[in-house]
Amino acid sequence: MNVTRHAAALRPFRAGEFGTGAAAPTAGHLQAVNALLGQLRGELLRQSGQVRELARSAVARPDARRMQGLLTAKEQAHDWVREVERIWDFYFELFGQRQSGFADALLSCDRIALSCYQAAYLGVGEAKPLPAPPPFSFMRTGFSPATFRRGIPLRRLGRRLNPFPLVQLPYHRLVNPWTLGAVLHEVSHNLQSDLGLDKAVPRAIARRLLDEGCPPAVVRTWVRWNREIHADLCALLLGGPAVVGSLLDVIGRAPATVLTYSPVGPHPTPWFRAWISIELLRRMGFGEQAERYGRLWGTIYPDPRAGSLPRELVATFAAAHPAVVDALCFRPFPQLGRRTLAQVLPFGGKEYAMQREAAERLAAGTDPGIIPARFLIGAARSALDRGLARPGVITRNFYTELARR
Repeated sequence: MNVTRHAAALRPFRAGEFGTGAAAPTAGHLQAVNALLGQLRGELLRQSGQVRELARSAVARPDARRMQGLLTAKEQAHDWVREVERIWDFYFELFGQRQSGFADALLSCDRIALSCYQAAYLGVGEAKPLPAPPPFSFMRTGFSPATFRRGIPLRRLGRRLNPFPLVQLPYHRLVNPWTLGAVLHEVSHNLQSDLGLDKAVPRAIARRLLDEGCPPAVVRTWVRWNREIHADLCALLLGGPAVVGSLLDVIGRAPATVLTYSPVGPHPTPWFRAWISIELLRRMGFGEQAERYGRLWGTIYPDPRAGSLPRELVATFAAAHPAVVDALCFRPFPQLGRRTLAQVLPFGGKEYAMQREAAERLAAGTDPGIIPARFLIGAARSALDRGLARPGVITRNFYTELARR
């Protein structure tokens, strides 16, 4: 009876049980999760049926063999219940956040992520299959944002495939929306996968650096960093110069941290990471901002040799990092319809002017207009940097605007 009731309790999620407003999980998200749960519940129902049959047999003839067989099947079914329950609970918690006081903030991040996807898929040079459902945002305590890409096995799901992109955001990022360049970065990881660039990006880095004469060990390090470099550069193209400020918020730390090399880490060492984004900012036409950020970064960390950065990486960096930016952002990819990433996601003076105007409207609490959702992060940062309104006012107006769309 217990096994049967467990199976019945781990039911599919129903439309409306996590709210009916715009922040609620979409039908597509519910369908994707229910499809995953349906596969698992099918096995649970099969096992519960087996337990019932063995129970009847043991009641009819209660000998040791039959009773032991019953208890063995019961234990196996109970283990499967716990496996299904763990996955059911994961999504129950995620979806349940949409009924909390953070619903509008999470909905806002969803809309920023969707804006990124729309820009990318409209910008490519040829039609591509449309991925669905779109990314889904959730809050978790901790220092760093993270993402779980579509179609990869997740430990939280018992190594089963994740049905849609998840964007995990710390609470402190949500209350400071000018730091949400993190959303653009995490969404860019998913775009690399969904656009079919998983293999093309590391190949482009390796080919270009070998052509530049970089030593093989240096090339291998840059290839190891490929996903994080792509995410940083793509986020900058999606959101504009303010994303560099958001990045420096994160990686600007004690010199021992910024100049310490990890031989296994997926991120470029922070000292390198800042200069890579500053180079793209210059190539995008924002020379003044690039110069200002570069002067700041160079003043704080004047000597990269003061830490544990490998000598070969430092010695080749001046030639390597512009080459990598060029290879990833200004050379065409077949996967993008023979367009460059900078052509797919154009950001120049016109887009920057839109952000600055929207910043003034956000600060005043008026409608910022038809500006894309992904640009509002830069608008919030512009309003903050220019002292147009108090931080709390900017935050409230930022989420009010995105939640009403």
